[in-house]
Amino acid sequence: MKLENLTFKGGVNVPHHKDLTESLPIEKAKEPDVVYIPLHQHVGAPCDSLVKMGDNVKVGQKIGQSDAFVSAPVHSSVSGTVKSITSMSTPTGQTVKCVVIESDGRNELDESIKPKGSLNELSPKEIIGIIKEAGITGMGGAGFPTHVKLSPPPDKKIDAVLINGAECEPYLTADHRLMVEHPEKIIFGLKAIMKAVEVNKGVIGIEKNKPDAIMALRDASKGEENIEVVSLKAKYPQGDEKRLINAVLGRVVPSGGLPMDVGAIVCNVASTRAIAEAILEGKPLYERVTTVTGHGIKEPKNLVTKVGTPFKDLIEQCGGFAEGSPGKIISGGPMMGIVQYSIDVPIIKGSGGILILTEEEARPEPMQPCIKCGKCIDVCSVNLQPLYLSSYALKKDFDKAEDLNALDCVECGSCSYICPAKRPLVESIRFAKREIIAKKKSKK
Repeated sequence: MKLENLTFKGGVNVPHHKDLTESLPIEKAKEPDVVYIPLHQHVGAPCDSLVKMGDNVKVGQKIGQSDAFVSAPVHSSVSGTVKSITSMSTPTGQTVKCVVIESDGRNELDESIKPKGSLNELSPKEIIGIIKEAGITGMGGAGFPTHVKLSPPPDKKIDAVLINGAECEPYLTADHRLMVEHPEKIIFGLKAIMKAVEVNKGVIGIEKNKPDAIMALRDASKGEENIEVVSLKAKYPQGDEKRLINAVLGRVVPSGGLPMDVGAIVCNVASTRAIAEAILEGKPLYERVTTVTGHGIKEPKNLVTKVGTPFKDLIEQCGGFAEGSPGKIISGGPMMGIVQYSIDVPIIKGSGGILILTEEEARPEPMQPCIKCGKCIDVCSVNLQPLYLSSYALKKDFDKAEDLNALDCVECGSCSYICPAKRPLVESIRFAKREIIAKKKSKK
């Protein structure tokens, strides 16, 4: 396999802006006084609360669970007292039930947190069970429950596990710092995944603008004959799992298909490290590394943050806003992140970053009529026609949008970024997708 500068067709070259935090070691965030832990942080069914107001809880204690297969349990990130269970907004824009816990400051660990045994002694089924009980989900995207991803149907033959270390979103460096500072855990997590799905090939893909991460993981994987570390061209959206599969394995996931359809499983770097900690330490997923960055924050940082910590706590720890008021606050990166209307929302398992833009950076450019230059078609990594999809969406002709494979859009935003007329391409396509999906559900 070629190990250098792998890539895919399409995509855009965007300013990285990672210099703000890429060299900053991970710090521990200040302990929150109160956490607001959503019972729905993942794709699939929401959890039911296992606690009630007045209950005392410990760090790592399971506080939410669902009987549905596609779901993931939720754990307390502090020890303290449950003050309420109430509906709140989350960074995803959803309003969900949250367990509000007042910390007692003692961080007393739940008795269940203990090593789960040697990897050599654990069976594939036991590894998947540990991952499920730890509540591990995808931490770089939609939050798909990892135990489900590692349980493909018998007819899907998996022959490769890919670890996604691309982190192609501008500004964000949480995964980068994990790879530099904890490469051994990432290698252990990859070996655990490989054993869980019974494959002998593991590949870690990292964009070449992270040479220290590539070196750290190559050093950590020395002697591992079945593991390769490859460098990827620094191009957006290299971190999309289907683009990663195409770049590394040369395989094309079919329209409407999943990575398992081409024999691959893709896991994010942070999720892989969480798997290692679940086995080695018995630690559930109740905290993560979050990059707080942007020219609108005084002191950008990479912080180990407890799930449920309000955004405002992290912003305060980073010195507050650089200007009197921010131009825009984004959960995630500038390409696929979600703009926030409040800093009272909590960190969730998928919160890789909080981006603060200045008013100047956030000022929108005026929209112009489409000149049919075709640039959006050139950069689309899914080979769609964004200008026509957007046109049909704006006319509410969702049937024609569906005919042009609107549902294949990964909403990466490359088309909107490259458009010289500043058309709302990805926003309108996203609108069409929601309408198409809603229509399909109504027919069931």
